[in-house]
This record gives sequence, structure tokens and C-alpha cells, in this order.
Amino acid sequence: MVDIDSITGLPKDLVSFEDIAREQQRITVKVEKRKFGKKYTVIQGFKSDVNITNICKNLKTKFACGGTAKSQQVELQGDHTARVKAALVDLGFPEETVEVKKLHQKR
Repeated sequence: MVDIDSITGLPKDLVSFEDIAREQQRITVKVEKRKFGKKYTVIQGFKSDVNITNICKNLKTKFACGGTAKSQQVELQGDHTARVKAALVDLGFPEETVEVKKLHQKR
């Protein structure tokens, strides 16, 4: 017997709430400069419906860097702003919901 979702009326096999949640988010990517001049790429704007632990794991593997997922944001060691938008699109986030802010250098 097929289980029917009470909210959508569709079979539970077809409904992926994580995919729906990904489309409704505004994700911001920025670079922060921290101790000793180290740069961190901070990805924020995730809602609680999305498993950020898996997203962090995938991004760390793809960029070969360290990082962490805490308080609904992902922090990656290094400046990955050039490639992170394409990586998030590969993970299923719509391109128009991902905004990348550039780091402004002080002179």
C-alpha cells in the first residue's frame, strides 16, 4: 500500500520537502577575514528544513578544505566565492536564490 502525504495529497515517495525548502531560501555567500588574516567563506540563509551537515560535507569534499556547519550556516576555510555558486546549484539550489558578495580589500 502506498502512503499518501496528508499535506500535499501525493504519494510520500514523490514528495521531497527538502527540495521544496531549497527553492524557498535566499542564500548569501560572503568572505570573512579572521585571526591572522585567514579567510573563511560563510554560507548563510539556510532554513531548518535543509540538512546543512550534508551540504557542508559535500562542499568540504569538493573544495578540499576544512569547515564546519553551525547555527544554520556553513563556514569553509579559504576563499571559495568563485566556485561556491556552481557547487550549490549542483546540490539542488536554484541559481537565482544564491547571492555571492565579494570581499572588499582595504588599501
